[in-house]
Amino acid sequence: MNRLLLLHTGGTIAMAPTPHGLAPEAGLVEQAVAARLAPDTELLTQVFDPLVDSANIGPHHWNRMLDSIEATPNAAILLTHGTDTMAYTGAALSQALAGMGRTVMLCGSMVPLGMGGDAEDNLHLALSAIFSAPPGVHLAFNGRLLAAEGLVKHHSSAADSFRCVPQPPPVPPLRRRFDTGRRLAILHLSPGLPMVALEAALNHLDGAVLRIYGAGTVMDDPALPVLLARASRSGKRLRAVSQCESGGLVPGSYAAGQMLWDCGVENGGVETPEAALIHLWLN
Repeated sequence: MNRLLLLHTGGTIAMAPTPHGLAPEAGLVEQAVAARLAPDTELLTQVFDPLVDSANIGPHHWNRMLDSIEATPNAAILLTHGTDTMAYTGAALSQALAGMGRTVMLCGSMVPLGMGGDAEDNLHLALSAIFSAPPGVHLAFNGRLLAAEGLVKHHSSAADSFRCVPQPPPVPPLRRRFDTGRRLAILHLSPGLPMVALEAALNHLDGAVLRIYGAGTVMDDPALPVLLARASRSGKRLRAVSQCESGGLVPGSYAAGQMLWDCGVENGGVETPEAALIHLWLN
């Protein structure tokens, strides 16, 4: 008999109309999954109470997901989740579970169940593929299974809202849980960015992902290498990724980026910002 753990966190897929707009409805996803299961499948259910809008998902939620997954051996995992932070959770679970041989299927939707949108098709795809999918973390969305370690939500409202940037195969991390006390963030370097603003952010962080230009360039501001070198020397890990969706960084391509590597900034290569942030948390 197959074992399936439904780990229901919330999201649009679990919402229903109310006089005040869409709001979570208890039991909606659980009933939809149970109605679609083969008779020889044992269904286990764990539901976040209260259900969580994915805009509020963070490290302590990832730890809770990981605890539930590890406490349920020999089961495939169906994790229902909102789309806004799906890419972060995909990267978090992919890296934290690397090498453990677990199969996790993420599923969400742009329109709730029962409203004529994409929820039913996404859920059907997830359930039809979950016991045949290879170990790893996958997203079932808009007729495709996507590797979850490099997800990008590229459209805010279309049914075809996700694509995947190919990533190196996840390797077992140094730690498999998130230190919720660590202060990490993604910082976007942009034209005209005041260095005092970057300095203030770095002063309050334990590390950061820097989104930089193209294949690896940054602005020629004499204050920038001073700030980055000081942060690196103080033990703050800085990891760079490209602001481009694909292609990644190629250190050495342009002199305008050499300063980064001289200051101790790590090369995130083709990592998405979400994957790079998770890397800092777990390694």
